[in-house]
Amino acid sequence: MKDVIRIVGMSFYGYHGVTAAERETGRRYEVDCELEVDLSQPGHSDQLMDTIDYAEVYTIIKQTVEGTAYALLEGLATSLVTKVLDMFPVYRVTLRVRKMTPPIAGDIKYVEAEITRYQSDVSKLINDNGKQE
Repeated sequence: MKDVIRIVGMSFYGYHGVTAAERETGRRYEVDCELEVDLSQPGHSDQLMDTIDYAEVYTIIKQTVEGTAYALLEGLATSLVTKVLDMFPVYRVTLRVRKMTPPIAGDIKYVEAEITRYQSDVSKLINDNGKQE
């Protein structure tokens, strides 16, 4: 499968971090989400109901980044991947989560964690006829 939907450069403000200062003042986070999904049916039907509604994916990511605090970037990224896999019929999800201007002495633009996970519940996948299996 080579069909991919990418949602790139989502930007949020969140209160994640190991230190109390990070959790108190917050930081800007950027998220990229790559979804491997069969796009043959929506490519022919041109109907939203036959594909992944990326506005819904965005909402789930936004709610998680802005609404739940994690100590580690890795914890946030894992939570996001798990939620997307649980809620959407995708084969694979790759999430890149960037903490902009991390609290590190030095000139660093961002720190990024990238996580890729595969759908383990095949009943969530869409078959060739566009129906959820």
